[in-house]
Amino acid sequence: MVHRARLVWATGGVVLSLTLLVGCGLAAQPVVTRLPPAASGTSAVPSASPTSNGASTDESPTSPSPGATASVAPGDASVTACGEGGSATVNGSERSVRVEGTCAQLSVSGSALTVDASAATIGALTMSGDRIRVTASAVDDATVQGNDTSLTVAGTLGRLDLSGDRAAVAVEWSLGSVIVRGQDSVITARGGIGDSTIDGRGNSVG
Repeated sequence: MVHRARLVWATGGVVLSLTLLVGCGLAAQPVVTRLPPAASGTSAVPSASPTSNGASTDESPTSPSPGATASVAPGDASVTACGEGGSATVNGSERSVRVEGTCAQLSVSGSALTVDASAATIGALTMSGDRIRVTASAVDDATVQGNDTSLTVAGTLGRLDLSGDRAAVAVEWSLGSVIVRGQDSVITARGGIGDSTIDGRGNSVG
């Protein structure tokens, strides 16, 4: 009898323990609420906000590149005066100059210059550059260096030293002496030409 009672109690203890274990295992677990992460674009600050014309305000306006400063040549037929026995210099490009007076020395340098010295008397004339045109009444000594130059003398030309190609020299009276270095130049003098030294091809002196 006693043995049966102990068996009943032991069996009941086992059943009670299993019931407690099962009850604990079936108990409701706590629910963890997970919120979705915030949208990646909500916290970013836009780098530029559109303007009314659709352009971004963070774009720096394009500054115009500074243009080259244009050199303004003097007006056509600007006057250069030598006075009585003075000297004058004409330089630049694509301009016209009128020279007056009695010039002990006149220097012309540049390109595409036109010099009217028909009202001047010139002792020593120096021309240096391309496409220079000089008209003079009379010249004692002329030195010409460059290509496609032109010298017209209404009176006499004492001496000509020419270095360059395709020059044209016309003397109404006489030409005392001439030295030519270059090609395809034409030198004429109605009153005749004195001593001449020609170094180059295609030159005409007469």
